[in-house]
Amino acid sequence: MVSQNISLYSWSNGVIMIVIFGIVCLTLIGFAIKFMSGESKKDDTKE
Repeated sequence: MVSQNISLYSWSNGVIMIVIFGIVCLTLIGFAIKFMSGESKKDDTKE
């Protein structure tokens, strides 16, 4: 009975923090891919 009353994980705060962390990681990966692919398309035309 006691083991049922002890909450070992806070679903309300934990899931929100995991989702925010995942979104931040995906955003950073997206910026890194965009930066690396955009740098290879240089125009060296000088006027």
